[in-house]
Amino acid sequence: MNHKTVSNKTYPRKKGIFAEPTLLTAPFPHNLHIPFLYSRSPPYQILSTNNALGSAERGRMGAFCDDDLAFSSNYNFGCSQDLRFSKHVHDNVHGNIYLDPIFLKFVDTEQFQRLRDLKQLGMAHMVYPGAVHSRFEHSLGVYWLAGEAVHRLKAQQGLELGIDRFDVQTVKLAGLLHDIGHGPFSHMFERDFLPKVLKGSEWSHEQMSTEMINHIVDEHHIDIDVDTVRRVNEMILASSKYSSAKSSREKHFLYDIVANGRNGIDVDKFDYIARDCRACGLGCNFQFQRLMENMRVMGDEICYRAKEYLTIHKLFATRADLYRTVYTHAKVKAIELMLVDALLSANGYLQIASHIQDPSQYWKLDDTIIKTIETAPNEELKESRDLILRIRRRDLYQFCNEYAVPKDKLENYKEVTAQDIVCSQKNGVTIREEDVVVNNVQIDLTRGRHNPLERCLSILNESTHPFPHALS
Repeated sequence: MNHKTVSNKTYPRKKGIFAEPTLLTAPFPHNLHIPFLYSRSPPYQILSTNNALGSAERGRMGAFCDDDLAFSSNYNFGCSQDLRFSKHVHDNVHGNIYLDPIFLKFVDTEQFQRLRDLKQLGMAHMVYPGAVHSRFEHSLGVYWLAGEAVHRLKAQQGLELGIDRFDVQTVKLAGLLHDIGHGPFSHMFERDFLPKVLKGSEWSHEQMSTEMINHIVDEHHIDIDVDTVRRVNEMILASSKYSSAKSSREKHFLYDIVANGRNGIDVDKFDYIARDCRACGLGCNFQFQRLMENMRVMGDEICYRAKEYLTIHKLFATRADLYRTVYTHAKVKAIELMLVDALLSANGYLQIASHIQDPSQYWKLDDTIIKTIETAPNEELKESRDLILRIRRRDLYQFCNEYAVPKDKLENYKEVTAQDIVCSQKNGVTIREEDVVVNNVQIDLTRGRHNPLERCLSILNESTHPFPHALS
């Protein structure tokens, strides 16, 4: 028989009291009422439900109370006290995620909460309605997988590799904050908008992430040592052109967990591939769990068993498929190009690009800039408003044609411009450069024309062998 539960929530005027919800382990009886007490202001005095509700409630609810909370077996708390102060989040990809107090200090800031207003896939939700997940949940997912990876390595080779608490903390923090400096609308802001506003700009969201971390630590007076912040920043930049000299790093394998600049196999990809496939309703043959279970460190590099060669290939192949079917979908790109034009038109009035130089202002920039433009009455934003209205009404830029460049022509290939299209018109057709938008897209396996599998090492009979080069 199904039983409905009714819970009463009480908001007392008295400050400083917080009652924990009761854990029910037996079937709910009819007409069960569970009072929840909330405090309006910190600091909280944490009381057990039994003490807060009194002996009468204790007698009535005692049969349903269980003080032993069962947490995931793969989560390793360093101290039993952590159980009281860690936050439990249920993620639709990884299940239960636990955030320790030091990480909550970053999560519970306006700068990190901004990630809730950054859709992971930008405007892709206009074509794939389920793609409304945010960089907030992606960051939690990468944090969790980074922790799982470093804990597995510590359990398998902890003494040999000298993995300590500092290593674990920095890897998890790098996973949590790796996208804290990301711009709105996925990579469109960084790759399509800024280059047209700031000619020659080399701004990157990875570099902004490091600046945002420093800003958060200073702004919120987070008690964290300088060495931790420095290493976290280095880990975030590990796969970018701003990466520090590899020879100066200790335990280089730790830098490959979140952002792997050597072969591209990292937990950032593990999460966004699984999450994006799920959100868009696409099948995902790649199983990152197999790689997590088989990773080992050899020669200061994370390696995998030779039999996982196809699993690794599926990682890169699935990523390439997402680019073809979702990220560069013809309609998605049309909407993004219209949005770029809208932002370019609005930039003179709103000074959007000026935010990227100052972390204290940058955190205020997110996907809601569309609504700001859309609802503003200013005449200066009329052109931008009209473009956004066209997007709303599905009056999109029309896709004309595409051309796949053959592999043997890539060496001499020059990117096509709108001017090239105009100059190639015949039969008296009149077309202007502003009438055409050309989008040059390169889809590869993360390492350009090179096979990323050639940079992977395997473990076979306890010795190292390069992967075969059969797949490209």
